[in-house]
Amino acid sequence: MSILQTDRTFREPINKITTFFMVAFHIGAIAALFFFTWKALAVAIVLWWVAGSLGIGMGYHRLLTHRGFKTYKWIEYLMTVCATLTLEGGPFFWVAIHRVHHQNTDKEGDPHSPREGGFWAHMGWIMTGRLMSNQSPSLLPYVPDLRKDEFHTWISKWHWVPLTVLGLALLAFGGWPCLFWGIFLRTVVGLHSTWLVNSATHMWGTQRFLTTDTSKNSLWVALLTFGEGWHNNHHAHPQSARHGLVWHEIDFNWYGLVALRSIGLVWDIKTTKLKQAVAQPTVSSPDAIELATAAAGDD
Repeated sequence: MSILQTDRTFREPINKITTFFMVAFHIGAIAALFFFTWKALAVAIVLWWVAGSLGIGMGYHRLLTHRGFKTYKWIEYLMTVCATLTLEGGPFFWVAIHRVHHQNTDKEGDPHSPREGGFWAHMGWIMTGRLMSNQSPSLLPYVPDLRKDEFHTWISKWHWVPLTVLGLALLAFGGWPCLFWGIFLRTVVGLHSTWLVNSATHMWGTQRFLTTDTSKNSLWVALLTFGEGWHNNHHAHPQSARHGLVWHEIDFNWYGLVALRSIGLVWDIKTTKLKQAVAQPTVSSPDAIELATAAAGDD
């Protein structure tokens, strides 16, 4: 059966504004290949980490959505600003969508389940824009904590401002190469990396835990997202700020939190503890590992 018939993307009305910006940024990403400089590449790599790790992984996801650790308000706000540099929306939208996903994973109400199509789970749900409003009545009940905070309320409305200011600064600092690499190409790589957590890690990989959903662990997605690819681990223990649970599960977001903890900028990190091996088959290994959630506190 054709993807046009099975994927929900092609049964929903397209949001013209959202789609315009998606297409424009992808065109800009392709154009960046014709403006290569080593300085532009370095800028893009640094900003990819700042926005994707400090911003999305540590900030929006492990802090604002799941409250997996505690930090000073200025650190929380800084991470939030970093996250807005990804073009993934303000904290109201991002956090609410992710909380809805955990509540309804792979069931009716999941914003981006691959059971409604792989393309839908990856980016189709964004292009339709049915839940894009930060003030959507269906999303606001999921962020009562953020709605009490004046900064998060403001940045949710004006989330496009930091990225715009950054773009102007890069143009002044390094000209067109830094603009194309630091904004367009870097943003598109970051978007698809994040979207792979919604799509790929619900379709391919291994399952350590017998969750009630299709979440899976994926090394290659983890490498692209600084550790967010250990998705089955995360769905089994959503409040844990550590997603890579054994030494070979690379989790740069966790390493970053450990570094911040060592200098006193974060504390009370919630983690999971390794308990014992169990005979639970996975895609790639006959053995699995059972982990129990620590009540609270540092690893």
